[in-house]
Amino acid sequence: MTEGSGLELVDVLLVEDDPGDVLMTREAFEHYQIRNNLHVVGDGEQALHFLRKAGDYAGVPTPGLILLDLNLPRRNGLEVLAELKADSDLLSIPVVVLTTSQAQEDIVRSYSLHANAYVSKPVDFEKFVGAIGQIDDFFLTLVKLPVS
Repeated sequence: MTEGSGLELVDVLLVEDDPGDVLMTREAFEHYQIRNNLHVVGDGEQALHFLRKAGDYAGVPTPGLILLDLNLPRRNGLEVLAELKADSDLLSIPVVVLTTSQAQEDIVRSYSLHANAYVSKPVDFEKFVGAIGQIDDFFLTLVKLPVS
């Protein structure tokens, strides 16, 4: 599908267990009038099922971008990142780690597992919305993503 400006619509998978951060992300999509489809799963296990279209996720689209929190139940974000980047069917999907962690070890590990970007979540609502807008500008507007 293509929106009026000629830009391709992209399915975005948000892997986030904090309902407040999910709500802020949805509000940021509305604020910036991001027309891409936002899909949300609440833990690392669900993320892998979604990406592999397993079980309840059999009919879902392959996302063109993943926003991945690191602090997740069942499987943490680094485990999800390692598994999806080791899967030849999934490794080309860009992953933005979007997390509260500012630990250098998390940053280094994320990039060593081939994350495309690492963004520390701002705690301020306006800055958080702005960060989502910048991710949209770069990954969903400027950058050419692979077609799934």
